[in-house]
Amino acid sequence: METRRIERAKNGLVGEIQIPGDKSISHRSVMLAGIGDGATHITHFLRAQDCLSTVAAMRQLGVGIQENDDGSLDVTGVGLHGLTEPAGVLDAGDSGTTLRLMLGLLAPQPFLSVFTGDALLHKRPMGRVITPLSQMGARLAGRQQNKYLPIAVLPAQQPLHGIIYPMPVASAQVKSAILLAGLRAEGETTVVEPVVSRDHTERMLEAFGVRLLRKDTSVTIKAPKQLVSPETIDVPGDISSAAFWLVAASVIPQSDLLLRNVGVNPTRTGVLDVLRDMGADIAVLNERVSGGEPAADLRVRSAKLRGVSFGAEIMPRLIDEIPVIAVAALFADGDTEITGAGELRVKETDRIRAVAEEFRKLAPNVEELADGLLIHGGARLQAARCASYDDHRIAMALAIAGAAGDGVEIEGPGCVDISYPAFYRTLEEIRR
Repeated sequence: METRRIERAKNGLVGEIQIPGDKSISHRSVMLAGIGDGATHITHFLRAQDCLSTVAAMRQLGVGIQENDDGSLDVTGVGLHGLTEPAGVLDAGDSGTTLRLMLGLLAPQPFLSVFTGDALLHKRPMGRVITPLSQMGARLAGRQQNKYLPIAVLPAQQPLHGIIYPMPVASAQVKSAILLAGLRAEGETTVVEPVVSRDHTERMLEAFGVRLLRKDTSVTIKAPKQLVSPETIDVPGDISSAAFWLVAASVIPQSDLLLRNVGVNPTRTGVLDVLRDMGADIAVLNERVSGGEPAADLRVRSAKLRGVSFGAEIMPRLIDEIPVIAVAALFADGDTEITGAGELRVKETDRIRAVAEEFRKLAPNVEELADGLLIHGGARLQAARCASYDDHRIAMALAIAGAAGDGVEIEGPGCVDISYPAFYRTLEEIRR
C-alpha cells in the first residue's frame, strides 16, 4: 500500500499560502453556469477530483466547458430547459456534492439519466435527497429501496410541483437539491431547516438573477423564466482547506502564516469561532466581496490553546472541519467535547470512528462518543502509522497531527487529490 511519511516541523511553519478555490462554490458555479442563458468565465475554480466529476457530468449533459491554462473555465450555458440526455452513465466519482445536487438538477428533466460513483460513494445513503424530490413528483430508482447507488432519474412525466419541506437535519446538499429541482417546479418550493446550513446555493442563484425569499431558517424559490448568466464568477478560497493551516500554525510553535483569499461566508466560519474560543491568534485582514461571497486574508500565529465544548447548534457551520479541529484539541490544555456531529458517520467514511481509532495511535486520549468525540488534550504525540480510509480530510488531519507531533506515516495519502491536490507540496514549502 502506498504510504507517505510526514516529519515533525521542528522550526515552525512560515509564509504565505494561496488557498485553493472553494469546493462547494466551484461545484455550484459550473452547474448554474451550465443552465444559464449565456457564457460565464469562472476564475480560481478548484481543479480537484470532486469538482472535475461535476465538470464531466455537465459536459455529458450537453454543456460546453473549456478548461484554460490558467485554471479558469469558460462555460457556455444551454439555458434552463436545454440539458440533453447523456449518452452514457454519469459518474460522480467520490463526490457526494456532485451526486446530491445533480439529482435535484435532473429530477425535472424529460429524459433518463443514471448515476454511479466509486466504491465509497456507493456506501453513502441518498434517501434524504430522494425523499423530498419524490414528494415533488420526481421518479428515482436506486438500490436497496432507493437509498444507494446506482440511481436512475427517470423521465419526468409531468412538471414537478413545489412543496414545503421541513428538513429533519440541516444539510446544505439536501437543501440545494430541492432548490435546484424547484427551478422547474410549479408553484413555490420552500425548505425549512432546523438551523441555517451553508448558503452558497442561495447566493449563487441570486447571482444568476433568481429571486429567493429568505426568512428565519426557511428559503423559498419560484421557477424563473431563465437564469441570467454573470460574465464572471470569481471563486474565493475554501475555508475548509484553510482550516488545516489555521490549526497547524496554531499548534506548531514559531509559526506565522498568511492565508490569502479565504471565503468567510458566515455560514462557514464556525471553525474560526471555535479556534478563537480555544485561544487561537487569528486576524482577519483585507475583507472584501468576491462573486457575491465575502472573502478575506487570514493571519494565524502559534498560540497556547485550551479545551472547549461545542455541539449541534454550530455543527452546520463547521461539520467538515471536525477532523482538524480534533487535532487542535490534542494540543490544547484540558478536555474538548464535540457533540451533535452524527452526520460525520455518513461522510466519505465514518469520520467519528476514523478520528478516534487513528488518533489513538498517536495519543491514547481520544474517546468516541455516539455523536462526537471527547479529547483529553496535552499528551505528547508519538510517531505511528495511520490509515486515511481514503478520506481526504482524515489524511490531511493526520498530516497536520504528524507535523505538530513526532511524525506520522499515512496509508493511502493520495486521496487528498479529491479536494486539495497541492496539500503535501504546500506543507513542505512552508517549513522553516
